[in-house]
Amino acid sequence: MGKFRSLEPQYPRILESFLYVSDYSTMLENFLRQKKATILKRWFDMILETYPPDTSGFLKHEKNQFANPVGNTILLEIEDIYEELLRGRDSEKLSHFLDRIIKIRAIQDFSPARAVAFIFHLKNVIREELGGEIRNDQLFEELLEFEYQIDKLALLAFNTYMKCREKVYEIRVAEVKNRVFSLLKRADLIGEISEQELDIREENIDSVV
Repeated sequence: MGKFRSLEPQYPRILESFLYVSDYSTMLENFLRQKKATILKRWFDMILETYPPDTSGFLKHEKNQFANPVGNTILLEIEDIYEELLRGRDSEKLSHFLDRIIKIRAIQDFSPARAVAFIFHLKNVIREELGGEIRNDQLFEELLEFEYQIDKLALLAFNTYMKCREKVYEIRVAEVKNRVFSLLKRADLIGEISEQELDIREENIDSVV
């Protein structure tokens, strides 16, 4: 606790604004780059653990990108995310890298919490892999600042997830409406239903879907 007590005056500065961007020490950045492969592998494995065992095993071991597009997409995008966190932390680029992963998880009906939880796994991996270096070189403040960037990344991921879920909802509602219209047409009932009645039925469908 003593080591972190000296950082308390820094918290307001660190949390002051989501637009705040700090310059990480070269030492921390070097450590993060040196262990990039190990950190990414462990992060990837932790993401796959959010899937059922059979699915997780397939995503992890199937190396063919065409047979395993989901696993390949996750692996490529988390590497881009990691590099951008180290290099520039550009929110537009990070949103772009997150987009493909979050779309997959939104379609797979992950809850909001489960869909974005993988972002926070990166914190755990970094602390476990670089714990010794961070303690030996007193890099606690730099670690907190880097973790703050990860927290902002999670907010971006949540916003992306909600947009994706809204789109999925709109598609499903449209599909239900199309099925109802098709059934009515087959039954030759379209001419017997007024436009106002059809609008009321559509509103009822919206309330159910």
